[in-house]
Amino acid sequence: MTDRFGRMSRRGLFGVGLAVTAGTVLAACGSGDSERGDDGGEPADSMAMSTDPVAVATDAYIFGYPLVLIDATRGTDLPVDTFMHAAALPTPADRVAARTDLDTLRSQAWLDLSAEPLVLQIPATDGNRYWLMQLIDAWSNTAHNPSSVRPQVVSGTEPPFTYLVTGPGWTGTVPAGMTRLAMNTNRVWVVGRIQLDGPDDIDAVRAIQQRIKLAPLHAYLADPGISTPGVMFDATAPGESARDTVAGMTPAAYFTKLCELMATDPPAAADAPAMQRFASLGIAPGGTLTAEPGGLSAGVQAAKSAIAGYADPAVQSPNGWTFSPGTGTYGTDYLLRAHVARTGLGANLPEDVIHPTFAGVADYRGTPQRFRIRFDAGQLPPAGVFWSITAYDADGFLMGNPAGIYAVGHRIPVTAGPDGSVDVAVQHADPGSDVPEGNWLPIAAFGRFTLTMRLYAPTPEAVQGRWQPPLLETVG
Repeated sequence: MTDRFGRMSRRGLFGVGLAVTAGTVLAACGSGDSERGDDGGEPADSMAMSTDPVAVATDAYIFGYPLVLIDATRGTDLPVDTFMHAAALPTPADRVAARTDLDTLRSQAWLDLSAEPLVLQIPATDGNRYWLMQLIDAWSNTAHNPSSVRPQVVSGTEPPFTYLVTGPGWTGTVPAGMTRLAMNTNRVWVVGRIQLDGPDDIDAVRAIQQRIKLAPLHAYLADPGISTPGVMFDATAPGESARDTVAGMTPAAYFTKLCELMATDPPAAADAPAMQRFASLGIAPGGTLTAEPGGLSAGVQAAKSAIAGYADPAVQSPNGWTFSPGTGTYGTDYLLRAHVARTGLGANLPEDVIHPTFAGVADYRGTPQRFRIRFDAGQLPPAGVFWSITAYDADGFLMGNPAGIYAVGHRIPVTAGPDGSVDVAVQHADPGSDVPEGNWLPIAAFGRFTLTMRLYAPTPEAVQGRWQPPLLETVG
């Protein structure tokens, strides 16, 4: 397949942030009433009002941010249509991707569907091992999410599960035994996760990774055993942040890149009203900028502030744990889409994983504090697969500790007390034998920290907020 858009940089590997934060509302660019690719749907009012060049530039920057950011994440160094598999779990020394999980090993691939569809085959796995394949379009929407929980195949189909990933406008015949996953952009980001049950389980997961197949349709039909070999990769190799790369682009460079990328992956039909406004500045698929530099610069600065400070009104914050139930697909809610891209590019659909996150301070006036999370009997996180809580510093990176414990709940099960409740000690000092193994989550002695609770295949009561994470209580 022709490598039409180049190769992928190391920073594009496994840089999937998973925490969506909230800030101050500065602007609103859309409503989530229509899905990308729909023929109908009302445009966001704020995208249809002002013709002021600065306002138009602001909205155009917000609109295009996910497209430009994904392109920067993909980069230029490594081949497309090839899976890159994480070889190891992150450690506190790794500072490439924030808020990485310790529950799964990642695999990812960048696809180019412009020439023909690609065949994606997921092998049978041992036991009830969880896996998820997230297919993200060029605008950051999760279009498909087959998993071990919902493989999205005909009922009764046995693994391996074989999918045909097709680009926009493809009209061919889907071969027997394949399930079509139609994408509305030619460029697709596949992010896979496979359950990992600890260091001793890594070899088993690697073996599964190497059996994942990815091949052009014509090659697969000629030889169903063919596959582009996956590559094991050190997911912790240093690299420049794609977010920083985009932030450092001049306004002219940013909008020129946006016009270039839209020529390959055009906006959806529902975006037409917004595109009509942007055309006044020459911002269009394959377009040439006609705007004054001063107006572009002012618009870009306003857009950056709006994206960074946006607060999703749908965000839930039960007992101080914050999560958004609206990630993964965005319709014409352009500001939400941009904000999630900036804070958690590749965010999951809530039906797959939710990530309630808590921010706290480890000490009080220089004295380390002890905290506790108490789950009442029968009130552990309602996950269809498993759950975990991971401790990070304020920036979302793992914090070193002598015990080498960074998460609880999955790899080492928690232990319930006589009344069925579960207490998790969150503190710097080792609580000793009074706390069962698996019930201690170390944090730093001083400064800010964050906790992320992950529920894999959460139940509807968790997604809809009927179950709430318990308080983080101070115990001394």
